[in-house]
Amino acid sequence: MSKNYILGVDVGASGIKGALVDMKTGKLAGERFRLPTPESGEPEAMAEVFAKIVEHFDYKGPVGCGFPAIVKENIALSASNIDKSWIGKDIGKLFSQVSNCPVEVTNDADAAGIAEMNYGLGKDKNGVVVLITIGTGIGSAMFHNGVLIPNTEFGHFYLKDQNKVAEAYTADSVRKKKELSWKEWGKRFNEYLEVLERIASPNLIILGGGSSKKFDLYKERIKIQTQVVPALLRNEAGIIGAANYGYNICKNLKTMP
Repeated sequence: MSKNYILGVDVGASGIKGALVDMKTGKLAGERFRLPTPESGEPEAMAEVFAKIVEHFDYKGPVGCGFPAIVKENIALSASNIDKSWIGKDIGKLFSQVSNCPVEVTNDADAAGIAEMNYGLGKDKNGVVVLITIGTGIGSAMFHNGVLIPNTEFGHFYLKDQNKVAEAYTADSVRKKKELSWKEWGKRFNEYLEVLERIASPNLIILGGGSSKKFDLYKERIKIQTQVVPALLRNEAGIIGAANYGYNICKNLKTMP
């Protein structure tokens, strides 16, 4: 196995996906492999699925993992759409034990942002760049001159005018549940972006997640001054960014094989 190929795993509320990633190009070195996330969302059950992903690729080496939680030094400090028993759990240690590979973990939106900053539209962009992932909830990743500011959680700030947390008003799951048209939802999303713009003063906002594919259907509703663009890497970003994160951490810790 070439040292340029690193396994990235993207843990989501509905599925756990993995692929080998070429670190030079940021492209997948083969097909993705996906297994359903266990309904319980509990650590032991999810670890078992993680091990199956690694085993599928017959892989031995560093693994990068994007995970739906605030993650600090591999420890889960929150639990988004997974079981609350994850809080305080050392994700990296658990996943390393079941896979026999060194595993480094970062927030899933941060992983998507890392991919976009290294191989996508954020590459060589200075100033503040924010990536927003739109799906079941709202995730975020923030960078200053290419350096990640981790665990921003901009989907959880409060929208005073709506008396709601942002993702409870603007997530794609809300659009589907309320059967909103793309233009109706786009108006809501613009309200969210107006607050984000005031808080972060970004130079660029990149949109990821499923809704980014439909950007043309709601872009006329986006009225903020900051440039807003759909992500380049889209569904592959979480895997690519996770692999990049794991590769760089392991290289710095000298745990590369």
